[in-house]
Amino acid sequence: MEGFNNTLLTEFILMGITDQPSLQNFLFTFVLFFYLLDLCGNLTIVSLVVRDPSLQSPMYFLLANLSFVDMLFSSVAVPKMMVGFFVENTITVKGCITQMYFFHALGCIEGVLLAVMGYDRYVAICHPLRYISIMSSSTCIQLVFASWFIGLTYSLINAIMTSQLPFCNNRRIKHFFCDVKPVMKLACRDTHDNEVTVLMVSGFICIINFSLTMLSYVYIITHVLKMTSSKGSSKIFSTCSSHLTIVILFYGTAICTYLGPSSETSLEKDKIAAILFTVITPTLNPIIYTLRNKEVRNSITKLTQRRLGFGCHQMSRTISISEFSRLPIFGLFLRIFAITSLNCFKNTLKTMYNLLLCAYP
Repeated sequence: MEGFNNTLLTEFILMGITDQPSLQNFLFTFVLFFYLLDLCGNLTIVSLVVRDPSLQSPMYFLLANLSFVDMLFSSVAVPKMMVGFFVENTITVKGCITQMYFFHALGCIEGVLLAVMGYDRYVAICHPLRYISIMSSSTCIQLVFASWFIGLTYSLINAIMTSQLPFCNNRRIKHFFCDVKPVMKLACRDTHDNEVTVLMVSGFICIINFSLTMLSYVYIITHVLKMTSSKGSSKIFSTCSSHLTIVILFYGTAICTYLGPSSETSLEKDKIAAILFTVITPTLNPIIYTLRNKEVRNSITKLTQRRLGFGCHQMSRTISISEFSRLPIFGLFLRIFAITSLNCFKNTLKTMYNLLLCAYP
């Protein structure tokens, strides 16, 4: 036993997305672009909800929480992944367990928030007269608190089980962050019981949240089909289809990753799925949930005009809301990014600049 303990590892090596040098620079630029877009879009939503009283309603309160979780969720894995494009990406065992804990906690919190937001839309569409009483401020706070409690508690199971495993010789994690399945593969003892536990717990959490979310939209669609106004029903269908796109993308990748078989081939596929729900989905959330919303566009217009000195009557007539709303989404991002987020991103951009120097010496 003494000799066995002496061989226990103290750090791992994250293998990253690919080992092909020809793809390193392209993937780094791709991930950097979407990561900054993710931070920009979600920080914009949080700032708008905090600053604009017209957006301080239950729906936007939940959206702001989702945006906040999305920023944290991406930041747990993506910066460390970008470092690994150019240098050997080592991480201590304790750091690995910590990253795993927060990644699964924030992922679970996002899943619960998506279910809560589906319920919020169900109440708003199917019971509009009771919406204020049902989705009161105290109820929203309790639901958000419950999502954090569930996520932080659920993630403890994976973290505690993994921390009790012995890691001896192989220290190369075939992933770009510390996920539970590839880390368990490195243990120097049988992990069948651990894998079954992860499958059962993750499966229960995913299926319950996904079922509750879909149930809300089933009731919404059933209610819309009974409506006589074609204009109102088409608008609701358009909104619900956009929301369902995010839900299916998020849960589809999560279910395939954590409920699928564990093998060398599946671990390679898990990398692709992980890129979707750590890089792509958090970037799409602010676009689909809020930036298509007229109230959000109006809030962005007011904030931009106030910050850039467009308060005079003549300038207000020159740039109308309808004209501003027709600006490309990416241009909209850049304007809000320059106005509200420059100081917040200063340190992040310095780090990214140093990484770019490594990528393009």
